[in-house]
Amino acid sequence: MDRSTALKSKPYSPAAPAPQPFAVARDGTRLQGCAWGEGAPVLFLHSWAMQARMWDYQFAALAPHGLRCLGFDRRGHGRSDQSADGYDYDALADDIAAVIEGQDLRDVTLVGHSMGAGEAVRYLTRHGSGRVKRLVLLAPTTPFLTQTPDNPAGLPAAAFEAMRAAWMADFPGWIAENSAAFFTPAASTALIDWAVRMMLEIPLPVALACNRAVTDTDFRAELAQIDVPCLVIHGDADVSAPMALTGAPTAALIPGCELKIYEGAPHGLMFTHTDRLNTDLLAFTRA
Repeated sequence: MDRSTALKSKPYSPAAPAPQPFAVARDGTRLQGCAWGEGAPVLFLHSWAMQARMWDYQFAALAPHGLRCLGFDRRGHGRSDQSADGYDYDALADDIAAVIEGQDLRDVTLVGHSMGAGEAVRYLTRHGSGRVKRLVLLAPTTPFLTQTPDNPAGLPAAAFEAMRAAWMADFPGWIAENSAAFFTPAASTALIDWAVRMMLEIPLPVALACNRAVTDTDFRAELAQIDVPCLVIHGDADVSAPMALTGAPTAALIPGCELKIYEGAPHGLMFTHTDRLNTDLLAFTRA
Protein backbone atom coordinates (compact mmCIF):
# COMPACT_ATOMS: atom_id res chain seq x y z
CA MET A 1 0.00 0.00 0.00
CA ASP A 2 1.47 3.33 -1.00
CA ARG A 3 1.32 6.41 1.17
CA SER A 4 -1.63 7.98 -0.66
CA THR A 5 -3.71 4.81 -0.25
CA ALA A 6 -2.82 4.62 3.45
CA LEU A 7 -3.93 8.18 3.99
CA LYS A 8 -7.21 7.57 2.20
CA SER A 9 -7.96 4.51 4.32
CA LYS A 10 -7.29 6.26 7.63
CA PRO A 11 -10.49 6.56 9.70
CA TYR A 12 -12.00 10.04 9.71
CA SER A 13 -11.72 11.80 13.05
CA PRO A 14 -13.62 15.11 13.16
CA ALA A 15 -12.22 18.02 15.14
CA ALA A 16 -13.65 18.49 18.61
CA PRO A 17 -16.62 20.86 18.50
CA ALA A 18 -16.16 24.30 19.94
CA PRO A 19 -17.62 24.61 23.45
CA GLN A 20 -21.06 26.14 23.64
CA PRO A 21 -20.79 29.71 24.93
CA PHE A 22 -22.04 30.52 28.39
CA ALA A 23 -23.42 33.73 26.89
CA VAL A 24 -23.04 35.79 23.74
CA ALA A 25 -22.35 39.51 24.06
CA ARG A 26 -24.14 42.14 22.00
CA ASP A 27 -21.24 42.31 19.53
CA GLY A 28 -21.15 38.52 19.11
CA THR A 29 -18.25 37.89 21.50
CA ARG A 30 -18.62 34.43 23.02
CA LEU A 31 -18.22 34.34 26.80
CA GLN A 32 -17.32 31.05 28.42
CA GLY A 33 -18.21 30.27 32.01
CA CYS A 34 -19.19 27.71 34.59
CA ALA A 35 -21.88 27.03 37.18
CA TRP A 36 -21.67 24.91 40.32
CA GLY A 37 -24.45 23.91 42.70
CA GLU A 38 -28.14 24.71 42.87
CA GLY A 39 -30.01 27.44 44.69
CA ALA A 40 -29.68 31.19 45.10
CA PRO A 41 -27.39 32.51 42.33
CA VAL A 42 -24.05 34.16 43.06
CA LEU A 43 -22.17 35.56 40.07
CA PHE A 44 -18.43 36.00 40.59
CA LEU A 45 -16.50 38.58 38.52
CA HIS A 46 -12.78 38.02 38.38
CA SER A 47 -9.95 40.51 38.61
CA TRP A 48 -7.64 41.99 35.97
CA ALA A 49 -5.70 39.41 33.96
CA MET A 50 -7.29 36.45 35.76
CA GLN A 51 -10.06 33.98 34.89
CA ALA A 52 -13.16 32.51 36.50
CA ARG A 53 -10.91 29.71 37.81
CA MET A 54 -9.55 32.13 40.39
CA TRP A 55 -12.79 31.52 42.30
CA ASP A 56 -12.29 27.74 42.56
CA TYR A 57 -11.99 27.85 46.37
CA GLN A 58 -15.25 29.79 46.64
CA PHE A 59 -17.08 27.56 44.16
CA ALA A 60 -16.02 24.42 46.01
CA ALA A 61 -16.89 25.77 49.45
CA LEU A 62 -20.16 27.58 48.74
CA ALA A 63 -21.92 25.43 46.15
CA PRO A 64 -22.73 22.64 48.66
CA HIS A 65 -24.58 25.18 50.84
CA GLY A 66 -27.53 25.83 48.57
CA LEU A 67 -25.91 28.37 46.28
CA ARG A 68 -25.59 28.34 42.53
CA CYS A 69 -22.09 29.72 42.03
CA LEU A 70 -21.40 31.07 38.56
CA GLY A 71 -18.40 32.68 36.92
CA PHE A 72 -17.30 33.59 33.43
CA ASP A 73 -14.07 34.61 31.74
CA ARG A 74 -14.07 38.28 30.82
CA ARG A 75 -13.72 38.87 27.08
CA GLY A 76 -10.06 38.52 26.12
CA HIS A 77 -9.43 36.29 29.13
CA GLY A 78 -9.36 32.52 29.57
CA ARG A 79 -11.64 30.63 27.20
CA SER A 80 -13.72 33.61 26.08
CA ASP A 81 -13.21 35.23 22.70
CA GLN A 82 -10.31 37.65 22.32
CA SER A 83 -12.21 40.54 20.79
CA ALA A 84 -10.29 43.48 19.38
CA ASP A 85 -12.20 45.97 21.52
CA GLY A 86 -14.88 46.18 24.19
CA TYR A 87 -12.63 46.57 27.23
CA ASP A 88 -14.19 49.76 28.57
CA TYR A 89 -16.52 49.45 31.54
CA ASP A 90 -19.69 50.10 29.55
CA ALA A 91 -18.99 47.17 27.22
CA LEU A 92 -17.92 44.94 30.10
CA ALA A 93 -21.10 45.80 32.02
CA ASP A 94 -23.08 44.83 28.93
CA ASP A 95 -21.26 41.49 28.95
CA ILE A 96 -22.43 40.92 32.52
CA ALA A 97 -25.97 41.74 31.37
CA ALA A 98 -25.64 39.14 28.62
CA VAL A 99 -24.64 36.52 31.19
CA ILE A 100 -27.35 37.44 33.70
CA GLU A 101 -30.06 37.50 31.05
CA GLY A 102 -28.73 34.47 29.17
CA GLN A 103 -28.65 32.40 32.35
CA ASP A 104 -31.94 34.00 33.49
CA LEU A 105 -30.48 34.95 36.88
CA ARG A 106 -32.79 36.69 39.33
CA ASP A 107 -32.11 37.92 42.86
CA VAL A 108 -28.45 37.35 42.11
CA THR A 109 -25.60 38.33 44.42
CA LEU A 110 -22.79 39.98 42.47
CA VAL A 111 -19.28 39.41 43.80
CA GLY A 112 -16.51 41.39 42.12
CA HIS A 113 -12.81 41.43 42.93
CA SER A 114 -10.52 44.32 42.00
CA MET A 115 -11.39 45.26 38.39
CA GLY A 116 -14.47 43.06 38.69
CA ALA A 117 -15.79 45.37 41.40
CA GLY A 118 -15.90 48.25 38.95
CA GLU A 119 -17.70 46.04 36.43
CA ALA A 120 -20.35 45.20 39.04
CA VAL A 121 -20.88 48.87 39.88
CA ARG A 122 -21.15 49.87 36.23
CA TYR A 123 -23.60 47.02 35.59
CA LEU A 124 -25.88 48.34 38.34
CA THR A 125 -25.75 51.96 37.20
CA ARG A 126 -26.12 51.04 33.52
CA HIS A 127 -28.64 48.18 33.72
CA GLY A 128 -30.31 48.69 37.07
CA SER A 129 -30.77 46.39 40.04
CA GLY A 130 -33.91 44.59 38.85
CA ARG A 131 -32.12 41.24 38.80
CA VAL A 132 -29.61 41.92 41.61
CA LYS A 133 -30.28 41.34 45.30
CA ARG A 134 -26.88 42.04 46.88
CA LEU A 135 -23.40 43.29 46.03
CA VAL A 136 -20.01 42.27 47.38
CA LEU A 137 -16.89 44.22 46.44
CA LEU A 138 -13.61 42.53 47.32
CA ALA A 139 -10.46 44.63 47.29
CA PRO A 140 -12.08 47.02 44.80
CA THR A 141 -10.16 49.41 42.56
CA THR A 142 -13.00 51.92 42.86
CA PRO A 143 -13.73 54.79 43.31
CA PHE A 144 -10.93 56.52 41.30
CA LEU A 145 -7.23 55.69 41.16
CA THR A 146 -5.75 58.59 39.20
CA GLN A 147 -4.70 61.87 40.79
CA THR A 148 -6.61 64.90 39.59
CA PRO A 149 -7.21 68.34 41.11
CA ASP A 150 -10.38 67.07 42.80
CA ASN A 151 -8.83 63.67 43.63
CA PRO A 152 -5.49 64.55 45.25
CA ALA A 153 -5.20 61.19 47.02
CA GLY A 154 -4.91 59.35 43.69
CA LEU A 155 -1.70 58.22 42.05
CA PRO A 156 -0.09 60.31 39.29
CA ALA A 157 -1.08 59.30 35.77
CA ALA A 158 2.61 59.15 34.91
CA ALA A 159 3.07 56.29 37.38
CA PHE A 160 0.49 54.19 35.55
CA GLU A 161 2.05 55.04 32.20
CA ALA A 162 5.46 53.95 33.50
CA MET A 163 3.99 50.66 34.68
CA ARG A 164 2.41 50.00 31.29
CA ALA A 165 5.71 50.87 29.60
CA ALA A 166 7.35 48.20 31.74
CA TRP A 167 4.76 45.72 30.52
CA MET A 168 5.56 46.64 26.93
CA ALA A 169 9.21 45.84 27.63
CA ASP A 170 8.78 42.59 29.60
CA PHE A 171 5.28 41.67 30.72
CA PRO A 172 6.18 38.20 32.10
CA GLY A 173 9.10 39.70 33.98
CA TRP A 174 6.91 42.37 35.56
CA ILE A 175 4.36 39.77 36.68
CA ALA A 176 7.10 37.59 38.18
CA GLU A 177 8.53 40.51 40.12
CA ASN A 178 5.18 41.66 41.48
CA SER A 179 3.26 38.45 42.08
CA ALA A 180 4.47 37.91 45.65
CA ALA A 181 2.66 41.05 46.84
CA PHE A 182 -0.63 39.46 45.76
CA PHE A 183 -0.17 36.80 48.45
CA THR A 184 1.18 36.35 51.98
CA PRO A 185 4.53 34.72 52.79
CA ALA A 186 2.66 31.57 53.82
CA ALA A 187 1.37 30.98 50.29
CA SER A 188 2.96 28.02 48.53
CA THR A 189 5.08 28.44 45.44
CA ALA A 190 2.65 26.17 43.60
CA LEU A 191 -0.30 28.44 44.43
CA ILE A 192 1.56 31.52 43.26
CA ASP A 193 2.68 29.76 40.07
CA TRP A 194 -0.91 28.72 39.34
CA ALA A 195 -2.12 32.31 39.58
CA VAL A 196 0.81 33.58 37.49
CA ARG A 197 0.04 31.07 34.74
CA MET A 198 -3.50 32.41 34.53
CA MET A 199 -2.20 35.96 34.28
CA LEU A 200 0.27 35.09 31.55
CA GLU A 201 -2.52 33.77 29.34
CA ILE A 202 -3.93 37.25 28.79
CA PRO A 203 -2.83 38.94 25.55
CA LEU A 204 -0.79 42.05 26.23
CA PRO A 205 -3.15 44.36 24.26
CA VAL A 206 -6.03 43.17 26.45
CA ALA A 207 -4.01 43.65 29.64
CA LEU A 208 -3.18 47.21 28.61
CA ALA A 209 -6.74 48.12 27.59
CA CYS A 210 -8.25 46.73 30.79
CA ASN A 211 -5.69 48.49 32.95
CA ARG A 212 -6.43 51.81 31.29
CA ALA A 213 -10.11 51.30 32.09
CA VAL A 214 -9.22 50.57 35.72
CA THR A 215 -6.96 53.59 36.19
CA ASP A 216 -8.93 56.15 34.16
CA THR A 217 -12.53 55.48 35.23
CA ASP A 218 -14.09 57.64 37.94
CA PHE A 219 -16.84 55.79 39.84
CA ARG A 220 -17.38 58.35 42.58
CA ALA A 221 -20.77 59.60 41.38
CA GLU A 222 -21.96 56.09 40.51
CA LEU A 223 -21.31 54.59 43.92
CA ALA A 224 -23.89 56.87 45.50
CA GLN A 225 -26.50 55.35 43.16
CA ILE A 226 -26.11 51.77 44.44
CA ASP A 227 -29.48 50.73 45.84
CA VAL A 228 -28.88 47.15 47.00
CA PRO A 229 -27.25 45.93 50.23
CA CYS A 230 -23.49 46.08 49.79
CA LEU A 231 -20.51 44.58 51.59
CA VAL A 232 -16.95 45.75 50.95
CA ILE A 233 -14.12 43.49 52.12
CA HIS A 234 -10.55 44.74 51.98
CA GLY A 235 -7.21 43.74 53.42
CA ASP A 236 -5.13 46.29 55.30
CA ALA A 237 -1.97 44.82 53.75
CA ASP A 238 -3.17 45.29 50.15
CA VAL A 239 -0.41 47.06 48.19
CA SER A 240 -2.03 46.53 44.78
CA ALA A 241 -5.14 48.53 45.73
CA PRO A 242 -4.38 50.24 49.06
CA MET A 243 -7.48 50.29 51.23
CA ALA A 244 -7.23 54.01 52.04
CA LEU A 245 -7.41 54.81 48.32
CA THR A 246 -9.99 52.23 47.34
CA GLY A 247 -12.00 50.08 49.77
CA ALA A 248 -12.55 52.66 52.50
CA PRO A 249 -13.77 55.52 50.26
CA THR A 250 -15.81 53.06 48.18
CA ALA A 251 -17.70 51.89 51.26
CA ALA A 252 -18.17 55.47 52.43
CA LEU A 253 -19.78 56.50 49.13
CA ILE A 254 -22.29 53.61 48.93
CA PRO A 255 -25.42 54.23 51.04
CA GLY A 256 -25.62 51.83 53.98
CA CYS A 257 -22.55 49.85 52.91
CA GLU A 258 -20.70 47.66 55.40
CA LEU A 259 -16.89 47.60 55.37
CA LYS A 260 -15.01 44.58 56.70
CA ILE A 261 -11.27 44.90 57.13
CA TYR A 262 -9.12 41.76 57.05
CA GLU A 263 -5.99 42.28 59.09
CA GLY A 264 -2.85 41.28 57.19
CA ALA A 265 -4.75 40.41 54.02
CA PRO A 266 -3.17 41.23 50.63
CA HIS A 267 -4.94 41.81 47.33
CA GLY A 268 -5.38 38.08 46.70
CA LEU A 269 -7.48 37.49 49.79
CA MET A 270 -9.59 34.85 48.03
CA PHE A 271 -6.45 32.68 48.15
CA THR A 272 -4.92 33.75 51.46
CA HIS A 273 -7.98 34.27 53.71
CA THR A 274 -10.18 31.65 52.09
CA ASP A 275 -12.04 30.30 55.12
CA ARG A 276 -12.87 33.73 56.53
CA LEU A 277 -13.97 35.03 53.15
CA ASN A 278 -16.13 32.00 52.41
CA THR A 279 -17.80 32.31 55.81
CA ASP A 280 -18.53 35.99 55.25
CA LEU A 281 -19.84 35.40 51.73
CA LEU A 282 -22.14 32.62 52.91
CA ALA A 283 -23.51 34.74 55.75
CA PHE A 284 -24.08 37.77 53.49
CA THR A 285 -25.88 35.81 50.78
CA ARG A 286 -28.20 34.35 53.41
CA ALA A 287 -28.92 37.67 55.18
